[in-house]
Amino acid sequence: MKRLLTCLAVGALAAGALAGCGGDSETEPTAGSPDAIVIALIAKANGSPYWTAVKNGALDAGRALGVTVTFNGPDTETEVDKQINLLQSAINSKPSGLGFAPLDAEASFDLMDQAKADGIPVIAFDTAVTGSDVPLTTIATDNVGAAEEAARHMIELTGGKGKVAILAHSQTASTGVQRRDGFQDYIKKNAPDIELLDPQYTDSDQAKSTDKAMAILQANPDLVGIFATDDDGVVGAAQEVEAQGKTGQVVVIGFDSGKAQMDLIRSSVISGSVTQNPYKIGYKTVELLLATVNGNPPTETFTDSGFLWYDKANIDSTEVQQAVYD
Repeated sequence: MKRLLTCLAVGALAAGALAGCGGDSETEPTAGSPDAIVIALIAKANGSPYWTAVKNGALDAGRALGVTVTFNGPDTETEVDKQINLLQSAINSKPSGLGFAPLDAEASFDLMDQAKADGIPVIAFDTAVTGSDVPLTTIATDNVGAAEEAARHMIELTGGKGKVAILAHSQTASTGVQRRDGFQDYIKKNAPDIELLDPQYTDSDQAKSTDKAMAILQANPDLVGIFATDDDGVVGAAQEVEAQGKTGQVVVIGFDSGKAQMDLIRSSVISGSVTQNPYKIGYKTVELLLATVNGNPPTETFTDSGFLWYDKANIDSTEVQQAVYD
């Protein structure tokens, strides 16, 4: 009993150290589970509904599996330096396993190597640590395939003709790059009569997305569509389309979910979106890290968490409601 209490204390101290960096520690080992296993997750941000859903999945996995889970991230997805500091703190705390969603993969290379040297297994979630061989797998959406699904609907809803704009949330994170390129490449291959405007970048900032959409609409009164690669981007764009009285004239297609986006789909301002399954991403990351600690690491370098198209017609279906988040 004394040994168990000591192990639990060590786990609590490690979790507390991470919580001091701005994250959360909400689960503890339960009877019959491995002693003092601490899984640390460093996300891109803490504030948005998407990352809250990832966090909820991770914490639920911790409770179900009987391990301590900590979840940290900067306030916004522009704070690369802050995320790297949080990653350093997590590695210094010597967790049993580490999950990481990079804002800038290259900036994390040295710390990935440090984690490997320290014997800490790493799994990337949401976004691959492109250029590093340290993460055992990446648990994420097939972003190219999901963007192709969005492009198919854009072609269908616009008739395959006219100007279409892209609001990408990042030009460095692989999620932004893959969604941008997947959409563009599919349109170019399958709808030569669609004129793609140069992508604009929003840094996952809704206000910036609104400003970008305003400028695009003013410069292109004949615009027929906007594709945004995240929830902040599509909400900002849709609100501007609505404000300019162009609902029904400009097809707006988004990514992810969230209450604001789903409300805009129900009111037909947004034609539809592709949703990931962020809850499953968080849950699976903890699950695979625990399996790795127990000697069963993942065998595939990519673990697909799935995606699906939803619009006004199917938004309240059981399948969609299991994947979306408020």
